[in-house]
Formats: sequence, structure tokens, C-alpha cells
Amino acid sequence: MTKRVLGVSVYPDHSEIEVDKEYLAKAALQGFSRVFMSMLEVGEGQERVMKKYHDLISYAKILGYTVTLDVAPDIFDQLGISYYDLSFFSRLGADTIRLDTGFDGKTEAMISYNPEQLNIELNMSNDVDYLNNILSFAANRPFIWGCHNFYPQRGTGLPLDFFNSCSERFREQNIETAAFVTSQSGNIGPWDINDGLPTLEMHRDLPILTQAKHLFATGLIDCVIVGNAYASDEELEELGKMDRYQLSFDIKLVSDINQIEREILFDNQHVRRGDITDLVIRSTEVRLKYGPADNPKSSGPHEFRRGDVVIGNDEFGKYKNELQIVLEAHSDPRKNLVAQIPENELFLLDYATPWAKFKLEAI
Repeated sequence: MTKRVLGVSVYPDHSEIEVDKEYLAKAALQGFSRVFMSMLEVGEGQERVMKKYHDLISYAKILGYTVTLDVAPDIFDQLGISYYDLSFFSRLGADTIRLDTGFDGKTEAMISYNPEQLNIELNMSNDVDYLNNILSFAANRPFIWGCHNFYPQRGTGLPLDFFNSCSERFREQNIETAAFVTSQSGNIGPWDINDGLPTLEMHRDLPILTQAKHLFATGLIDCVIVGNAYASDEELEELGKMDRYQLSFDIKLVSDINQIEREILFDNQHVRRGDITDLVIRSTEVRLKYGPADNPKSSGPHEFRRGDVVIGNDEFGKYKNELQIVLEAHSDPRKNLVAQIPENELFLLDYATPWAKFKLEAI
């Protein structure tokens, strides 16, 4: 499995090159290292297309980006080039060519041996045996990548179960994978309809950080790409700061939290116990560290619902100062309510598997 990376998208046919460059520079400062670039129109001729895209791609490469060029099939005809000769895209400076349209497997396998050694990116958003068919023709495996589609029209994004099934086909073959999240401020995409550009429909109205957390938490996606342009500075910064390798839950603190409880929340690596329970997620190592510390019973409510974060108080005996995240509603006066996970992140609790590592971040 490869290291996890972040990407952005730009649409030179619908934007100003200097604005795209400024955006790529800002994203690079936040640790983004991949750019998805759409080539939809080449009516202005091969020479002008070459100049425009080469300028932007060259700048992206200076910033350290790997560049994927999304090329519509009719572009090949318009440019008078063949899938068997990718030298035009190599001269542009692209690293990867996305094949939105599938062939017969044998063709994709042959293309993967292109002398320019461009990666060939396959469409992951179909639950068919497409990938195995290509690999069965002895494809050049290190140069085969996968990337899901994005969906500009509200209501047309992938459902989660289908996304998982499609993605697992690529994960089982250890093929590099990518999927899209949508900025809540971006309004530029490839088409005139732009209700956001996520892969998963459930992500369309979620904060971008929550979307990215989810894709990485599935364990099925190596690269998370912002589908629309332009993500806000705040969104880029949030994604840049996120931990790509373990779950981090946003939490809203209660007003009467004490100093020991704050330390337990934020100054420790939390691990869900391997012998799990349906009632709560238990982080038990902290109670060994903070066991001697006093923690009086709080005056707040002791009736808890899913997503509440609680810590054992002085009445909890050997379990004092154990941290728990509530999965099923219950009441217990031996636990203090210290924080709550917001509604839009509750679904992420499903990804806190046995021995899962997690962090908590105050909002």
C-alpha cells in the first residue's frame, strides 16, 4: 500500500491560468501533491492547447505535483493522436492519463507499456471484473492506477455499499486508488451543472474534512482529491492538517470539563480495546496513567446518547478516568459527560474497529 496523499482539481478550459497557478501554490503549501486536470476542449488547435497546458503543468511539476490528465475520448480524434502513441501527453508533462472509456482489456494492457511510462488510470466506479480482465493480459501493473468518478448532479453520486464493492476490487490487487470529495465553496467543474463534485452521494453536503476522513477511514482509498475548484483557504488548511492514517473525531466540549479530563482527551493516543462492546468505544490505557488523579462527579447530565464522550469519575472504582465514546444510549452516574461528537460525524464511529487508533479534536 502506498502513502496517502491529497489532490486538487483544475479546469483550464473554464478558468484563468494565473488563478489556477495561485490555487496550486496555496494547496502545495498545505501538503497537496497530486493535481487532476481536465482536458475537455481542443478546438483552438494542437499548438495552442500544448502551450496552455504545458505552461500550467510545468508550474505544477515545479511545485512537486504528480499530474493526471483527464482526456475525453473525442480529444484523441480532434488532436489526430492514438491511444497507442501518448507522446503528446508526455510532452505536455503529464504523469498519468485517465481512461474514462474502457476497451477490451487487451488494449488497456498494451497501453500500459507506453514508452513514455505514463500511468494509465482506470475508472473505478463500475462493479464489474474490468480490472482483473486487464491484468489477465499481463498489464504493466505498476503503471495501472484507479480513480473513481465524480458526480456533478445532485442525487447521482455512488451509494456507500456500491463504492465499497467497486473499491475492494482494486484494493485486492494492490492497485493505487483515488476518489473525490467536494468543496463547499468551489463552483468550477467540467460541466454547466455543478451541485458539487463528490464520488459518494452521502458526502455532497458534508464539511470537506469529514468527507476526507471517511474516505481514508474506509482503508480503500490512497488519494483524496478535491473535485471542484476552488476549495477555500480554510478547507485546504483543514485537509493539510488532518491525520491521514488514523481517525480523528471533532468534539464539542461541555462547559464544566476539568483539567484532568482535558488532558485525557487531548494529550493521549487513544486506542479502542480489542475485545469490543456494543455499548461504548473504550480507551482504557488512559485510566492506568491517570488512575491516581481525582475526578469528582460532574453536575451535568449522566444520561448519554450516541456520540457522547464520557470519562469515569471518582465513583467508578478501578475504571476511574477511563475514556469512552457512547455507541448506545444509557445512563450511568459514575461517568462524566465531557464532550459530544457532532451529528455529521457520528457515522465515522462505525470505522473505530478493534484496536483502532483515534484522536479527538476540539471544535
